[in-house]
Amino acid sequence: MQRTLTHLAYFSVIALLGLTVPAAFLGDPSAAHHAIIVVGTLGAWRYSWALINFTRAILFRKIFYPRWKAKAFRDYAASGARSHAYFMVTSYMVDQDTTLMVYRHLFRAAARAPAGATIVSSVVDGADERLIREIFNSMQIDMSSVTLKLDRIKSNGKRDAMERALTILASYAPTPHDIMIFVDGDTVVPLDVVEQAAPWFHDQRVGALTTHEEAIIEDENLFKDWFDLRFHQRQVMMCSMGLSKHVLTLTGRMSIFRANLATDPGLVNGVGRDYLDHWRLGRVNFLTGDDKSTWFWLLKNRYQMVYLPDMVSRSVETQPRDGFFDSAKTLMVRWFGNMMRTNGRAIRLGPKPMGFFTWWSILDQRVSMFTTLVGPISVLVTALLVSPAVIPLYIGWVLATRYVFCAFIALFNGVSFPVTQPPILYFSQIVGAAIKTFVLFRLDKQKWTRQHASGGAVAVALFDRVKAYESTAHHALTICWLTLAVLYLSTL
Repeated sequence: MQRTLTHLAYFSVIALLGLTVPAAFLGDPSAAHHAIIVVGTLGAWRYSWALINFTRAILFRKIFYPRWKAKAFRDYAASGARSHAYFMVTSYMVDQDTTLMVYRHLFRAAARAPAGATIVSSVVDGADERLIREIFNSMQIDMSSVTLKLDRIKSNGKRDAMERALTILASYAPTPHDIMIFVDGDTVVPLDVVEQAAPWFHDQRVGALTTHEEAIIEDENLFKDWFDLRFHQRQVMMCSMGLSKHVLTLTGRMSIFRANLATDPGLVNGVGRDYLDHWRLGRVNFLTGDDKSTWFWLLKNRYQMVYLPDMVSRSVETQPRDGFFDSAKTLMVRWFGNMMRTNGRAIRLGPKPMGFFTWWSILDQRVSMFTTLVGPISVLVTALLVSPAVIPLYIGWVLATRYVFCAFIALFNGVSFPVTQPPILYFSQIVGAAIKTFVLFRLDKQKWTRQHASGGAVAVALFDRVKAYESTAHHALTICWLTLAVLYLSTL
């Protein structure tokens, strides 16, 4: 009942915003001309792109995925193949309660592997090493088919930990029939992950799988609403990309690889020593974004990357900062920085290795950050040149359209949504687009949220200061050109 009342209040706000717009403004042809800019052809393009992805997502989930899954399981059963399961786990600065939950689920999943399992866990803290071994030894199930190896390392970052763990796993000589599950130390794996994942690799074109995600967040606040919406949006987009069998990321929380590919020297080297040669910034060594490195290696080697919408990994999410805005900004800078550092080289591969739709979607990642900003810039231009009455009209339009988007997303996921999510969706779109433009010109800036290691944290040398000034100048010039273009179109 309370949720119904809040939704009614939400629509009342939209109605009140509409009533604040003077009738003379709505009837003024000049004002109407400028108001059209707010929606515009770019807006129509974005909505049609969303509709295409919704349609593809429905087709994938309701028609194609069930057929593909049935065939994969049927062919796997007929082959008589047995897949040993390898787990690569990285744990760093994870609290004890989370470690207990994560590893108990992990060990149960490993014990269920029909052909046995091998776990290599990379840890920094000696206390974590002792705790994980104690959990393993105290399991109340038969663990005789599971091998556990703990790799104690220095705190040199996740990429170094993964490279060492994969090198250890390579010594077990995994075969193309085996699978390897990459797991973060704060992520709970499904108990049937091996049984559900192994059949897909019977198709030799499949290089990796990724799954649906859910967030474990105790507090009921904006941060939780934001993450819930993010994962529900992710489910839609992943289903759309799943239709092409080329997802846009292999999430670092949990993804499953063909084991011999995960230990291929090229992929291992890409995880440990990935970099970008930039015309202005020089050599940018990747600190974060290991999931983008594995994704790119498989993409350029023309392997399929499949999405499993009915298998769910759950990750413990905590706010990296005290406030919602600072937390969201910190996380988006890392996420979008990872995306932008890999986006350009993926575009340069062309459509051939991945198909046109996947390639176009990658290209759209780079274009959409600018087109998304056209709406608010147009409103500001119209408010300054014509009338500020366009502002409440635009806010009402935003609230109405984002509510419809959230309704479609919730319907697709079979959930309800709070009224906070439509404004959060707009926040993610506009602030996210602004952050993407920021990181696009600062690809050398990267930092983990739970580690002190960072790239280009403080500019000291003259060359570093020059690069920072150049980045600011290029960014400012681009936004100025975008604003001038909007201003020109607004006065036609």
